[in-house]
Amino acid sequence: MTEAILLVGGKGTRLRPLTVHTPKPMVPAAGVPFLTHQLARARAAGVEHIVLATSYLAEVFEPYFGDGSALGLHIEYVTEEEPLGTGGAIRNVASRLNSGPDEPVLVFNGDILTGLDIRALVRTHETSGADVSLHLTQVSDPRAYGLVPTDGTGRVLAFLEKPQTPEEIVTDQINAGAYVFRRSVIDTIPAGRVVSVERETFPGLLAAGAHLQGMVDSTYWLDLGTPAAFVRGSADLVLGKAPSPAVPGRCGDRLVLPTARVARDAKVEGGTVVGEGAFVAEGARVFGSTILPGAVIEPGAVVTDSLIGTRARVGERAVLTGAVIGDGAVVGARNELREGVRVWCDARIPAGAVRFSSDQ
Repeated sequence: MTEAILLVGGKGTRLRPLTVHTPKPMVPAAGVPFLTHQLARARAAGVEHIVLATSYLAEVFEPYFGDGSALGLHIEYVTEEEPLGTGGAIRNVASRLNSGPDEPVLVFNGDILTGLDIRALVRTHETSGADVSLHLTQVSDPRAYGLVPTDGTGRVLAFLEKPQTPEEIVTDQINAGAYVFRRSVIDTIPAGRVVSVERETFPGLLAAGAHLQGMVDSTYWLDLGTPAAFVRGSADLVLGKAPSPAVPGRCGDRLVLPTARVARDAKVEGGTVVGEGAFVAEGARVFGSTILPGAVIEPGAVVTDSLIGTRARVGERAVLTGAVIGDGAVVGARNELREGVRVWCDARIPAGAVRFSSDQ
């Protein structure tokens, strides 16, 4: 079976304060650490051996997943003492791979939620005879991404930096963060230093005449690098828009985990997750949000498209829209917090301290 490398060493800076105490791949999405969804989808595609390339808060992963047997996998862990970039991380775990020189090795970025047909990507790699194959997805506005144009057969022609002018937008195809490497290509990546596959490895291979193949699959793709995207991804998993065999329950309008409590007249919908031990009180309304374990939503509070951290508390009749509340933080009663606000872990906002409307 194909083996895989999962790149899970990033600091998740754009997701703070969610990642102050928790590495990004371990932040819960649809009731389980996001990494669980990636592992389960890889296993469903036939992968049996996965190496996790860890760095930030590396000590968290192995106690949770162990040897991977609970997921039907054999998982190994390799920790970078200093961050090595995407290419450096791949090279750093090469000694743990069992594949022969011409066999395929899957590589996944640890912050992408996708409906990619993994088996189809491997088939594309094998039938095309490529050295590296890339999952490409099409986006309506590619200005924030590097572009990957291909010819009529799918062969990659170039790797272009983020376009600055309309004339530079020559394709809507972008690198979607999943690859198949010929095992021998991994050994050509320089060892022991920072290497970016996007900026160094792939352009270098192309310049050397290597065959890089692109496969467009736009079924579902979301970069979970920002809080808003992470909340949306979790809701999409619950709603069934994003496929995963690891969602702990049936897909629907909400996911209430065991030991969580939701008052009878509270309204919880839009793909909301209520984590273990959390409580949504009477009259509260929660839509499209993630309520992490032990958090409390007090009576009459309205929480929309927000993430409420572990053991955090949202006060009575508070209104939150697009907010991120860190672990252990307290948002007092009648506060109004709008798009983009981040309340740090263990912070306390007094009752009625932040408002966008009159208090009358």
